[in-house]
Amino acid sequence: MQRSSRLTQQLWERWVTLLNYLENNPKVAQVRSTRMGQYLSSRPLFAFTLLLFAVMASLPVGIFLAFALVTVVMSAAGFVFFEVLLLFVGGLTLLSVLSGIAIFSVVASVVVNAFFITIPSLLQYKNPQTKKDVNHETVGGVKLQD
Repeated sequence: MQRSSRLTQQLWERWVTLLNYLENNPKVAQVRSTRMGQYLSSRPLFAFTLLLFAVMASLPVGIFLAFALVTVVMSAAGFVFFEVLLLFVGGLTLLSVLSGIAIFSVVASVVVNAFFITIPSLLQYKNPQTKKDVNHETVGGVKLQD
């Protein structure tokens, strides 16, 4: 049990180190200062969806580009009609795969964000010590007057 908590702490420290590196990286700051970077910073759900789509779409697009290169080489050998048919079928397949990935990205990001919203609420509900007393507010440990 102690080993798993130590491993979790090490993973957390690595994650924090990576986030600090990304925050302090001048190239990241340059991208975040653009209009697109500011737009995505203000809309984390859309940014997460876009990131998930881009990562998942890279493999099918790469496979399609390799497929297109092979068909171009085949056309040099005289298979023009065959190439058009294969590119058409490949293009339709790519279109359907990218559509599926886009739908999956939206659904996955909605589920992740739903967990992000509901889990803290559930934890606050289960742990009554974290509930705030509505009648008595405190600022800096000093009780305010009603």
